[in-house]
Amino acid sequence: MIEVRELTKRYGGTLAVDRLSFQVRPGAVTGFLGPNGAGKSTTMRVLLGLDAPSSGAALVNGGPYGALRRPMREVGALLDAGAVHGGRRAFDHLGWLARSNGIGTRRVAEVLEQVGLAGVARKRVGGFSLGMRQRLGIAVALLGDPGVLLFDEPVNGLDPDGVRWIRGLMRALAAEGRTVLISSHLMSEMELTADRLIVIGRGRLIADTSVRELADRFARGVLVRSPRPEELTGVLVAAGGTVEAGRGGALSVTGLDVAEIGDRAAARGIPLYEVTPRSASLEEAYMELTAGSAEFGTVTS
Repeated sequence: MIEVRELTKRYGGTLAVDRLSFQVRPGAVTGFLGPNGAGKSTTMRVLLGLDAPSSGAALVNGGPYGALRRPMREVGALLDAGAVHGGRRAFDHLGWLARSNGIGTRRVAEVLEQVGLAGVARKRVGGFSLGMRQRLGIAVALLGDPGVLLFDEPVNGLDPDGVRWIRGLMRALAAEGRTVLISSHLMSEMELTADRLIVIGRGRLIADTSVRELADRFARGVLVRSPRPEELTGVLVAAGGTVEAGRGGALSVTGLDVAEIGDRAAARGIPLYEVTPRSASLEEAYMELTAGSAEFGTVTS
């Protein structure tokens, strides 16, 4: 499990993380979201022992990363796929990491096959595309067969087939009972991949919720279609609903749920062609949730 307790991190006069607390449990893919400058990368770096906390704690399996004797066997991470010497061959890069953690050569071959790089295992990394480097970084994360995995923008540079593959891989790893934390700005991918979400802004926790709960929190009401829209509007308004007319006689109803709308229409003998609850997309919910938390913004005309 990943546990962040009242974590604060300062860089000089800059407060990057401010008393942040959350847990990431096994068996689910957890998305780690927030605007640029929110503190996501800093939090992950502290979790991996790359930066020291100013106060508080960031723990993996109950202790700090630095206390792990064979860290790659417990925690796998991809923060920067470009952090590889270009003159090193892919197999050799994984090989020295494996030896440093008591992992056999057979496992190196296994993960290269798993990420689709077996055919270029003896090629130098300097000739790799961004997507190939990304796959190599994922292979490093998987090398020790760890129970905890952290990924920062894992689909960066991957083609559509690669994006679909990494989505399936993340969900498969979680289904095996592993703890999977993914930091990403791609809301469409998070909506398809994540089960839970940790959302932060300006170094503080904004939400710790499921994808469905967040979407329902920013529900857009119910879309209703009927051949008698004017009569139905009067019935629903009388019942306490708010109704807006749309194209083709469609009605957007808020203040009443699907069951209430159906019951009211049935009581008056009004036929319904469609009654569809409309939740916000993850992107819409995220934008509303983080409004005012972005460090950098653009002006739209």
